[in-house]
Amino acid sequence: MKRAALAFRNEKKAAPYRDALLDAGIEPIAVTPDRGALSLVGLGLVLTGGTDVDPSFYGQDLDPLADKPDRERDVLEQRLLSEALALDVPVLAICRGLQLFNITHPGGTLIQHMERHRIENNGTHSTEVLEGTRLSAILGAGIHRVNSRHHQSVAEVGEGLVVSARSPDGVVEGLERADRRFAVSVQWHPEDMLAQFPEQRKLFEAFHVALDLQARAHS
Repeated sequence: MKRAALAFRNEKKAAPYRDALLDAGIEPIAVTPDRGALSLVGLGLVLTGGTDVDPSFYGQDLDPLADKPDRERDVLEQRLLSEALALDVPVLAICRGLQLFNITHPGGTLIQHMERHRIENNGTHSTEVLEGTRLSAILGAGIHRVNSRHHQSVAEVGEGLVVSARSPDGVVEGLERADRRFAVSVQWHPEDMLAQFPEQRKLFEAFHVALDLQARAHS
């Protein structure tokens, strides 16, 4: 079974990510600020949802409507992400993970507070996956239903990143690195959509394929 570091803070909220990874044949290895350091050599990295990223990481003061920063988590996960990108190990970043993915690249910033997406149907809204992106190769280009539930979003896109999905109001819903084996991030929560929208399983399956290719390249 392939293995991936699963970075999170809240043990209870980690369960859906674990289940989605196991369903795709990937063994999750828990990584939290309370645990020891972990080398990502031979692994993948999954960044999960949670509290807002500390705005000092992208040169801003804290908005009163933003969460109290969890700087210990931010430091750990930014270090892990930087290591993963340097080693070119597969990365799947979800919700907060996309925001950390953006601000870890030079020039990337966030809108610290925005009105939440209007829910259109069954707890979801529409987003467009853009043609020619890695995400479109996984899910297919065009309109998809997603369950984004966030009050922060990408402002300036970080250097070297490609926008792979946008909602109708222009909010960035997907970012990726075209120059890496697999570095894909989405603003929504695919791990919570598998029963109602089974096509979201393709994200985890594609992550597994990337882990398999990595293992073969180093065998």
